[in-house]
Amino acid sequence: MYKNKKVAVIIAAAGSGKRMGSGIPKQFLEIEGKSVLVKTALAFSQNQYVDGFFVVTGKDFVERTEELLKSMDKFMGIAVGGAERQDSVYKGLEMLPEDTDYVLVHDAARPFITQNVIDLVIEKSVEKGAAVAAVPVKDTIKTVDEQGVFTNTLPRDQLRCIQTPQGFQKELLIKAYKKAFAENYYGTDDAVLIERTGFPVHLVDGDYSNIKITTKEDMPMECRIGTGYDVHRLEKNRKLILGGVEIPFESGLSGHSDADVLVHAIMDALLGAAALGDIGRHFPDADEKYEGISSMKLLEHVSWLLERNGYGIGNIDATIIAQAPRLAPFIDEMKINIAETLKISHNKVNVKATTTEKLGFTGRKEGIASEAVCILNKI
Repeated sequence: MYKNKKVAVIIAAAGSGKRMGSGIPKQFLEIEGKSVLVKTALAFSQNQYVDGFFVVTGKDFVERTEELLKSMDKFMGIAVGGAERQDSVYKGLEMLPEDTDYVLVHDAARPFITQNVIDLVIEKSVEKGAAVAAVPVKDTIKTVDEQGVFTNTLPRDQLRCIQTPQGFQKELLIKAYKKAFAENYYGTDDAVLIERTGFPVHLVDGDYSNIKITTKEDMPMECRIGTGYDVHRLEKNRKLILGGVEIPFESGLSGHSDADVLVHAIMDALLGAAALGDIGRHFPDADEKYEGISSMKLLEHVSWLLERNGYGIGNIDATIIAQAPRLAPFIDEMKINIAETLKISHNKVNVKATTTEKLGFTGRKEGIASEAVCILNKI
């Protein structure tokens, strides 16, 4: 409540999100472990002036929306959306309690809305009757003809990018909607409907971070870091395989698989960054089907796991720790093998080799160790 006026919010979440190409509406994609819709709803749930909020969603997502929001403070109900955004918002207007004085309309796909902007819109809408958040245009805007030739350069200092929330006196907005429907007019936002009634709409300072998520490029990149470490004993009569390359040497690494210590460390780093456990969980040494298997085959499966869980590889940096043999001639081939198995560009993989100056078990040529770090990006 603000100045004894009840304030309700309609969150428009009925869009299909086709431009996102995600297979599900964008409001159900996750950012930092929360769905876009939940992040948006929380902002209004926690606002000092908001008395309650409604969500308008698609008919196939009512149950999912209810499950996400049912325990949230100030959540008051769900309306099923219509064919167009304007139809959907009106469905929300019809659900408002009789004693609602002012209503804010906000796009569910703007999850970075701040408390300050919400407060400003409410305060100005109560003062003036209609208010929207907006930010100055940064780019030069030109009009063009059908041939793509400039026809006019618009004065940038008079232009604004309009955002949501947009706040209105409830009866004023309902009147504007009825007028638009009677004239079969569909606008791109609620403010334009108010403008058509002749009532002035006032601007408040929005925020450049209050973006509308429309395509994949609008989603913030979630970055994860993983580390991996592995060690295997050297023994006679075994092939030495590192990075999928057979290295001429007097001994090889002991293990249930081909004991490719480099690839094992990389797999553990990748699995760790994705919170998918470790290689022991996915490829237990008690399972006969992994006996003698190429670690590149296992790496291929890890690549599939990452893709299935929505992760892309930013980069991998790995170090082989061995006193012998000399590995420099084989490093490039290892990098290529790893990159191509993971289906990433070669410059995303770095492999180094070092010694321990004859110290420790690697220095005594008893075994070889490897360390790896990686960055994953949520895609």
